[in-house]
Amino acid sequence: MDKRGVITLGPADAAAVRRMSGPGDSPAASDNPPWRAARLLQAPHRLAFFAGAVLMAFSALWWAAALLARQMAVAWAWAVPPAAAHGLVMALAFMPMFMLGFLFTAGPRWLGQPEQPARRLLAPVAMMCAGWSVALPGFHWHAGWAAAGLAGVTLGWLLALARFTHLVRTSRVPDRAHARRIVVAAGLGGVAMTAATFGLVLDGPGLVRAAAHGALWAFVAPVFAIVAHRMIPFFTASVLPTVTAWRPSWLLDVMLATLWFTALVEVAQALWWPLPAAVHGLAAAVQAPAAVLLLWLALRWGLVQSLRIRLLAMLHGGFLWLGVAIALAAASHLRAALLGEGAALGLAPLHALTMGYLGATLFAMVTRVVAGHSGRPLVADNIAWALYWGLQLAVLLRLVAALGPQLPAGVLAAAALAWAAACAGWAARYGRWLGRPRADGRPG
Repeated sequence: MDKRGVITLGPADAAAVRRMSGPGDSPAASDNPPWRAARLLQAPHRLAFFAGAVLMAFSALWWAAALLARQMAVAWAWAVPPAAAHGLVMALAFMPMFMLGFLFTAGPRWLGQPEQPARRLLAPVAMMCAGWSVALPGFHWHAGWAAAGLAGVTLGWLLALARFTHLVRTSRVPDRAHARRIVVAAGLGGVAMTAATFGLVLDGPGLVRAAAHGALWAFVAPVFAIVAHRMIPFFTASVLPTVTAWRPSWLLDVMLATLWFTALVEVAQALWWPLPAAVHGLAAAVQAPAAVLLLWLALRWGLVQSLRIRLLAMLHGGFLWLGVAIALAAASHLRAALLGEGAALGLAPLHALTMGYLGATLFAMVTRVVAGHSGRPLVADNIAWALYWGLQLAVLLRLVAALGPQLPAGVLAAAALAWAAACAGWAARYGRWLGRPRADGRPG
C-alpha cells in the first residue's frame, strides 16, 4: 500500500481471488459425500462457522417464535425482559463465532503465522456453545442461569482472544494495524459480555441493554469495519480493474471513531434515558458527516461496478447499510434534539446496522470463505442469491415496522419470519458443506 492508501496487487494476490467472477451459477461440486462431525476439526473455519450457523438459525427461529407467541397472546415465561435477551443473543451469540472462524483462517495469513489447527479453537467454541445452551433457557426460567451461561461464553471468548492476541504479538509482519485494532475491539467485546453478566446477576435490565448496545457499536460493528477496510478494496480491485484499491489508514480511523462515539451515546442512552437535547445535537453533528463519508465510500469502493458480480455485490450491498445506519442514527438524534425524544426514529438505526450491515456482510463474507475453502467456485449461485435477498426483505420489513409503529404487528412478525427463513436456509445449506470433504480433494 502506497502513501495514498492505494494497494498494489501482484500476480499472486490476483490469483487468490480470480475465481470471483461471472454471474454466479451453481457450484460444480457434488453434495453426495456424507456429512461427518469429525470434519469440523479439519480447519478453524469449519468448526467456528458451523457453531455460528447453528446458533444463528436457532436464535432467529427462537425470536420469531417469541414474536408470534406475543402476537397470538400465547403466554411465554420470561425471567429476563425479552428485549434485553433478544439484544444479547443477536449481538453476542453467533457473531463472535463467525469472527473466530474468519480470524483464525485469514488472521495467520495477515500476520505471517503458520496455519492454525481447528483444535486451537475447540475449547473456546465448546465453552461458548455450552454457555449459550445454559443462557437461552435461563432467559425464560431463571436469570441466574442466564448469567452463569453468559459467564461461560465470556470465558470462552477471552480464551480465544488471548490466543489471537498471541498471534498478533509474536508476528514479525510490519503491517499489523488491522489485527491490532481487532484485538482492541474484541477486548471491548469481552468488557460488554462481562457487563451483561453482572447486569443479569444484579437484575439490572438497563445495564444488560447498555452492554448489548455497546457490544454492537463498540465490538461487532468495528470488527466488521476493520475487515471491510482491509478486504473490500482488495477483492474489488482484483476482479474489477477499473476500480482502484484505495484504503488509507485515516479512513479506518474515522470509521472506528464514529462507531465508538456512537457506542458511548447508545450506552449513555440505555443507562440514563432520556438524554439532554444537547447530547442528541452533538451526536447528530458527528454522525451526519460520517454518514455522508460512508455513503460516498460505498460508491468509491465500487458499489455500482460490483452489481454485475453477485458475490461482490453482496459484500458491497452489506457495506452500504453501514452508511444508511449512521444516516438514520444522525436523523434520529437530530429529531430528538429539535422535537423531543418522542420524535426519534426508534429502533430503525439499530436494525439497519444489525440486520442490514452485519447480517448482509456476514452472509457475503462467510459465503465466500465457505465456498473458497470447500474447493467450490467463488460465486454466489441462485440459492445464495435468493437467501441474500430474503435477508434484504427482512431488513426492509423491520425498518418499516420501526418507522411505522402504527402499522399492524404482523409487519414485525413478517420481518422476523423472513429473517428466520434466510438464516435457517443459509445455515442448512452451508452447514452441510462444512461437514463434507473439499470438492477439489485438497485437505482443509
